[in-house]
Amino acid sequence: MLPETFRQHLLTAADAEAGQFLRGLVGAGVDVLVVLGSGLADTVTDRWGTPVATCRLSEVPGVLAPVADGHVDELCVYRREGRHIAVAMGRTHLYEGHGPHPVTALARAVTAAGASAAILCNANGCLRDWSLGDVMAISDHVNFTAASPFDGTYFLDTSACWDAELTRVLAEVTQRVGTYAALRGPEYQTRAETRLLAAAEIDCVGMSTVLEALALHALGVRVAGMSVVSDLSFAAAPTDPSAVVEAAAGAQATLLAGLDAALAAVDVAPAA
Repeated sequence: MLPETFRQHLLTAADAEAGQFLRGLVGAGVDVLVVLGSGLADTVTDRWGTPVATCRLSEVPGVLAPVADGHVDELCVYRREGRHIAVAMGRTHLYEGHGPHPVTALARAVTAAGASAAILCNANGCLRDWSLGDVMAISDHVNFTAASPFDGTYFLDTSACWDAELTRVLAEVTQRVGTYAALRGPEYQTRAETRLLAAAEIDCVGMSTVLEALALHALGVRVAGMSVVSDLSFAAAPTDPSAVVEAAAGAQATLLAGLDAALAAVDVAPAA
């Protein structure tokens, strides 16, 4: 299947319905999607003012309510610099057992509503000698989930999945730049797996984001990402899920600066 035909084959009638729901909610199209991960839901709520529209994520047709700690069943739409920014305060994960289609449902819905750029954020386990709360601009990824958002002959070129220009803009704000690997979860990796991932020159690991990025890229959406160091994978202490959420929340200032910088660099006309 040729790349120029991906969009017409990937967006179903159900996705079109979800896009119309979002257009009706906003009273216009959506220009940019922002997804906030574990512990990041408050990143924009106190800084971007009052949203022009809100709903539960699970009200969007096809989108499930997030269930993981630090994820909120809420979608807020803000108007900034003439654009409508849809901000998801949580996401669905592959480890919940629903399969790739629900994981990427919001990506398809906002694309059907007109979005042409997305900024995906998450919390990670760090494989480098970095510090808790550091934010990494995602320059590339490794998909270790054994899953894909596609079934069939979607031979997608992923070499440019992460938009080079938007990543460069983020890198001017974040403390780090590197490669993010997605595992299915929900278990954390073993020490042997951690050594293997580090030896493969992977910088950070998590359980989200990659399937969303692949779906968005196939749909022609510019994709950028920020990943917060919220666990040190080589630390002696076991991973504490509540500490992951707390560390992620401490990076909000950097995330907000990155979001503002990337949004300013997105050269898109507001959706009709």
